[in-house]
Amino acid sequence: MIHKTSIINKNTKIGSNVEIGPFCTLGDNVHIGEGCKLHSHINIQGDVEIGKNTEIFPFVSIGSIPQDLKYRGEKTKVIIGSNCKIREYVTVNIGTEGGGKLTSLGDNCLLMVGTHIAHDCIVGNNVIFANHSTLAGHVVIHDNVVVGALSAIHQFSRIGEGAMIGGMSGVTADVVPFSTVIGNRAKLSGLNILGLKRRLTKKSEMSELRKVFKYIFFDKKNTFKLRINEIKNKKYKEKTIKVLLDFLSSNSERSFVLP
Repeated sequence: MIHKTSIINKNTKIGSNVEIGPFCTLGDNVHIGEGCKLHSHINIQGDVEIGKNTEIFPFVSIGSIPQDLKYRGEKTKVIIGSNCKIREYVTVNIGTEGGGKLTSLGDNCLLMVGTHIAHDCIVGNNVIFANHSTLAGHVVIHDNVVVGALSAIHQFSRIGEGAMIGGMSGVTADVVPFSTVIGNRAKLSGLNILGLKRRLTKKSEMSELRKVFKYIFFDKKNTFKLRINEIKNKKYKEKTIKVLLDFLSSNSERSFVLP
């Protein structure tokens, strides 16, 4: 069902069982998956693909050009996954040639009021952005992350799997998996125990992760790099510890958020 006041380009692709409310505008490279619901006053332009059963609330802008002075009109796109909820006043910009030409959002994400996803950001599955949380360009957010209200994440930062960012935080470096950070500028405060419990992590694994986490980030013996290498040499089998070590070993444009 498409409301008569909405403007839909003739080349727009719309799946089955899609609802488009009044005063929406959809451009010619837009693809809306089956079962989506667009409430009203929504602007989707550029090369945008939205997965099935995603719900978009009023005054959302998706696919507009990036707020980057280096952008010169190159063809880039936005991909949004299935079963997402995108609340009022959210903005999602297309990518740039220098950043991979893609801004993407995974499945089952919730973007609360006023969230901004800048150019070339890559966001995983099951991510929650609270009201007015903001990503600068080139940010990578892994699965199962929660970003608190009014928080801002610096460009090129990475947020590891299962991390939680407290409200009104300014994040200027990488946030390691399964951690909590808070403050302006944000500091590492501990493990995201609540998030681990929600994922049904075994108590024995949480206990081992806690020991490793405490040693790497809060023990002052040896250097940070040496402490990481010591943990690697012990060859833990727990998945969460492996994810943490992989994150710490991968290349990054930023440093890490530390206590």
